[in-house]
Amino acid sequence: MMKKLVLTAAAVALSATTSLAATEVTWWHAMGGELGKKLEEVAQKFNESQSEYKVVPVFKGTYPETLTAAIAAFRAGQQPAIVQVFEVGTGTMMAAKGAVYPVYQVMKDAGEPWDTKGFLAPVTGYYSDASGNILSMPFNSSTPIMYYNKDVFKKAGLDPEVAPKTWAELATMGKKIVDSGAATCGFTLSYAATWVGLENYSAIQDLPFGTLQNGFGGTKTEFTFNGPNQAKFWDGLKKAQDDKVFKYGGPGGAAESAPMFYSQQCAVYMGSSASRAGVINNAKGFQVGFAPMPYDDTVTKEPKNSIIGGATLWTLNGQKDKNVYKGVAKFFTYLSKPEVQADWHQFTGYLPITNAAYELGQSQGYYAKNPGSDIAIKQIMRGTPSDNSKGVRFGNLTQIRDLVDQQFEAVLSGKKTGQQALDEAAKQGNAILREFEAANSN
Repeated sequence: MMKKLVLTAAAVALSATTSLAATEVTWWHAMGGELGKKLEEVAQKFNESQSEYKVVPVFKGTYPETLTAAIAAFRAGQQPAIVQVFEVGTGTMMAAKGAVYPVYQVMKDAGEPWDTKGFLAPVTGYYSDASGNILSMPFNSSTPIMYYNKDVFKKAGLDPEVAPKTWAELATMGKKIVDSGAATCGFTLSYAATWVGLENYSAIQDLPFGTLQNGFGGTKTEFTFNGPNQAKFWDGLKKAQDDKVFKYGGPGGAAESAPMFYSQQCAVYMGSSASRAGVINNAKGFQVGFAPMPYDDTVTKEPKNSIIGGATLWTLNGQKDKNVYKGVAKFFTYLSKPEVQADWHQFTGYLPITNAAYELGQSQGYYAKNPGSDIAIKQIMRGTPSDNSKGVRFGNLTQIRDLVDQQFEAVLSGKKTGQQALDEAAKQGNAILREFEAANSN
């Protein structure tokens, strides 16, 4: 009798384990280092908050590598449920007909709450279709800001509490810093030729980057970033380089730029607001100041909002177990919680994606205790976005950015003027747009 009772108990336990097996939701992402650890922590806490679903994060390399891997996996029928795609890949994802399960539909089908008004407007505006439907889940959104070395400013005889507001002021301050010997470089930029030095420069000055509302109006767009003001700006960076005021850290994300700031070689560094945690951790022996991106006062006296960077989470069609999508929706609801978003934002420097998360940070006194931590939010929320400042959305933008980098380097080497380089970048970029348009016309 005892033997039969033990067997019955074991069978019940086995049955319970089988019935409670969590549905796995695979999440491919592009975050390494400290950000990757924090991302994994977010997934782990969601998994611990319930027992029906298990989100499994998988690091797939850089943003471009992750996007390429996801496309290849979809074609092979081995795609993840969720893939993190940087903002540059938005146009490509929107054109991938049949591959994407739009987030607004995911949430509706799963019966999960979905209030678009709760998200920061600049964030949702970038990732929405023409009807205002959000296509991907906002997650890690950023915008560029200025970091500066207060100690170097003081050594150069500058007020450490006053950051340059304009590019002209930055050039003047940078020269004073270099001439005084306080540092060997005035400033450096991440994404000097693209996200920071062209896309955001154009947006802040309210200059068009492309036709059809910077690509938001469809694929038949053409680049117009080769305007006289953008060309003059590039020529200005060349002059600043010749004067030893600006130092180029390399193409793309410019891995060399931030270390030049950490080592106190350069007094100012402009890069993603999401670099905040890294900057604070790596800036040993000096005090860091935070400020908005400078504006060009020869073009405007009222700078517009900066534009978005970072990435969102796209849901991919084709999961054999449809219960996976219920798990995706539950996870996205969890990610939207004010406490989850506030923690992510405050740790990383990424923007809080919801108004509630921002308000929670205010009530917690986070911004008061951490001066400069709300600069990115205020900058991207500044004024009313225009067609020129709501962002740039083009197919194959990763490839186009590479050729823009090449043209910028031709300017720095003295082979081309800013106008010649931007004209060539626009010409080659338009050819790539036509290829993208042809490939996605059906």
